[in-house]
Amino acid sequence: MPVSTEKKSEIIENYQTHPGDVGSAQVQIALLTERIAQLTEHLRANKHDYHTRRGLLKLVGRRRRLQAYLAKKSPEQYRELITRLGLRH
Repeated sequence: MPVSTEKKSEIIENYQTHPGDVGSAQVQIALLTERIAQLTEHLRANKHDYHTRRGLLKLVGRRRRLQAYLAKKSPEQYRELITRLGLRH
């Protein structure tokens, strides 16, 4: 269930900080958010898939660490990113 190539390139294009940027914290957080959304939908249909649940929790932890890094490095970019992604309701 990886993110499709088209969707991934669209996310990278929307969240990159400069042309050619594919690894900044903003891009990584946006990609992880998409993957987390996919896995959440999968787990709604497959409640007893505990292996996928563990993978989901690992992705959420990785995203949380990247968010903490970005919040410390650049609070204004962090606030803009969580608003764009709809995180922290």
